[in-house]
Amino acid sequence: MASPPLKKLVIIGVGLIGGSFALALRHAGMIKHCVGIGRSPKNMQRALELGIIDEIANDPASALSGADFILLAMPVGQTDQVMAQIAPYVEDGTIISDVGSTKQDVILAARTHLARQLAHFVPSHPIAGTEFSGAEAADIHLFCDKPLIITPLKENSVEAIDLVTTLWQRCGAKVTRMPSDQHDRILATVSHLPHILAFSLMNHVLCNSDDQPEEVLRFAGSSFRDCTRIASSSPEMWRDICLANQETLIKQIDTYQAQLTYLRTLLANHDGEALEHAFAAARELRQKWLNQFS
Repeated sequence: MASPPLKKLVIIGVGLIGGSFALALRHAGMIKHCVGIGRSPKNMQRALELGIIDEIANDPASALSGADFILLAMPVGQTDQVMAQIAPYVEDGTIISDVGSTKQDVILAARTHLARQLAHFVPSHPIAGTEFSGAEAADIHLFCDKPLIITPLKENSVEAIDLVTTLWQRCGAKVTRMPSDQHDRILATVSHLPHILAFSLMNHVLCNSDDQPEEVLRFAGSSFRDCTRIASSSPEMWRDICLANQETLIKQIDTYQAQLTYLRTLLANHDGEALEHAFAAARELRQKWLNQFS
């Protein structure tokens, strides 16, 4: 039986994404030993108990010694700091990747702190997740049939890109490549803005109702639950993502606000025909999306 391609995998940030990556690769027989680094001793101990990692490391020097692959899976707001911390200890030939929901800021940090390792740093982003966080949320099947975007650098070696691609494919993901600016623009539309809207809707109930929030929510049905599910996501993580993609996200908010203003005008004018047309167009686009990707 062939040896696993990764003798030593290092996960920095053993939460939903990092933990699921380790579990999926372990299940696929792709790793021999997995080391975890994280801020929360309680979460790291739980990751060890769940068999996500084999060892908890307390410092980057010992963790990265002999590492074949490093996955940066902490919140994007920590990227600059973590890259600066690990840079002196990354060995030649070690492949590094990340799972950040934004890519241009991550690449800037890599060019600043990992300049000598750019051939081996391959930015990536799995389009998968839940509203839960921490090692307890890790799921071996999280990435099955989910998109995974790689935004390669011009300096990347073919071998590094191929390894990152293979690892994610063995996790069950469907790998796509695109430029980092296109990634950030698309994700602002279909991921970052929806989280802003879900948080805003919950805050609307909290701050702008004539009735107590608890009384209002007592009558909320499945439609409200579906619309606000992602408001249960980590506030820290989404604060960092929104700030990292600030310029593009502001444009998306402005565009969405214009759409709301348009619908408000139709409503104020009692323009039922135009309202129905707008709703029908939205329904048709959503149905095409579901038919294409279900």
